[in-house]
Amino acid sequence: MELARVGRRWRTGLDARVKHLGLTQARWIALLHLRRSGAMSQRNLAEQIGVEGPTLVRLLDALEQRGLIERVDSDDDRRVKNIHLAESAKPLIEEITRISDAFREELLEGVPANDLATAHRVLGLIGDRLERS
Repeated sequence: MELARVGRRWRTGLDARVKHLGLTQARWIALLHLRRSGAMSQRNLAEQIGVEGPTLVRLLDALEQRGLIERVDSDDDRRVKNIHLAESAKPLIEEITRISDAFREELLEGVPANDLATAHRVLGLIGDRLERS
């Protein structure tokens, strides 16, 4: 429960700091996932950000209207659309990253590096187990 509370508050705090960029939390999270993972199918992106297909379609429609993403037909399967970041998204993502990094530094100030490394390692192990089950 503590993990859920921290994750929720962290996203809410970051959302308040990027609100002036005109993006909803779901939209900036989708953009950051695409930046981190590269182009991916709509299905994979929906799984990554934890939304259902119809919700993702509306989210992607809004990002596409702003010129931030492009839907590209898959070479392997014509039913699949791969989502790519548009070149115009890069300055926006850089700003989100800058704000996110500053927020992270603020939140983690004074937390010993060893404690952070342990927390990261333990959460990684638990996450891996959850994905295998």
